[in-house]
Amino acid sequence: MLVYLIRRLLQSAVVLLVMSMLVFLGVFAIGDPIEILINPQADQAEIARARNALGLDLPLWEQYARFLVNAATGDLGRSFVHNIPAIDLIFQRMPATLELAITATLMGVVLGVPLGMWAGLKPNSMVGKSIMAGSILGFSLPTFWVGLMLIMIFAVQLGWLPSTGRGETRSVLGIQLSILTLDGLSHIALPALNLALFKLSLVIRLARAGTREAVLQDYVKFARAKGLAQKRVVWVHVFKNILIPIVTVLGLELGTTIAFAVVTETIFAWPGMGKLIIDSINLLDRPVVVAYLMIIVFMFIFINFAVDLVYSVLDPRVRLSDAKA
Repeated sequence: MLVYLIRRLLQSAVVLLVMSMLVFLGVFAIGDPIEILINPQADQAEIARARNALGLDLPLWEQYARFLVNAATGDLGRSFVHNIPAIDLIFQRMPATLELAITATLMGVVLGVPLGMWAGLKPNSMVGKSIMAGSILGFSLPTFWVGLMLIMIFAVQLGWLPSTGRGETRSVLGIQLSILTLDGLSHIALPALNLALFKLSLVIRLARAGTREAVLQDYVKFARAKGLAQKRVVWVHVFKNILIPIVTVLGLELGTTIAFAVVTETIFAWPGMGKLIIDSINLLDRPVVVAYLMIIVFMFIFINFAVDLVYSVLDPRVRLSDAKA
């Protein structure tokens, strides 16, 4: 166990170092924020002072070295636009994005697993075929188009749900959450549904494939031969075994959901990290972009490690010492 943890920490450090280099070079070598931040009427002396104040007059390798030294202490730079630490700016928006991503993922699991199992247990029924047809639509329809359709139907035509904003929030341990209020739930419903559509389709197909495979296994046949009720066979023997691949895939998909919630947050004006990063890119606010990407990389690493732990709990045959990175 200890050897596994040390190996994973070393691997994580190497991944972070390589990604920091790629992110830094990709972001800091493109564009000139001075052209946006300073008055076009400014003379060369004012431009030089601004470059010096932001550290943009240093060679690229020296900027990167300074970034690494500061990052080791938790300082990912100061926002050029807001003049506050970039990591603080991101952490202010992070609860909204995490709330949206986790809600969408839970919607995908809660709805997708039962529907996928139904389609797997009764693949030739009309309901089973309809579920699979719906999952294909979920994969095929563009997220931005679905979001616009949801706004048009449920917000504009029917007037049931709000289309923008986060609504009323409630503080829990200093974190503002909207899912604890009715107004907040009404605001998160449409963006969470939009973000959950792809995850729902993915879970349906994973659950169906796992169910179709599990019902043919000897342990399921033996359970039925013992005379166990169908519900017990399904929810004890089949359900537990199909969760393993679902947890593995959804663990990584959660990181993807957080990273690529940009489209949904932009369409629904959700005040999360995605909207912040779009605004920062438009303004060439380099420290915010770099800090955001580094935090996303760290999240992927952490989620991947958590998935390994959950995997070993669901399947005792798997030992952490044998798990692959």
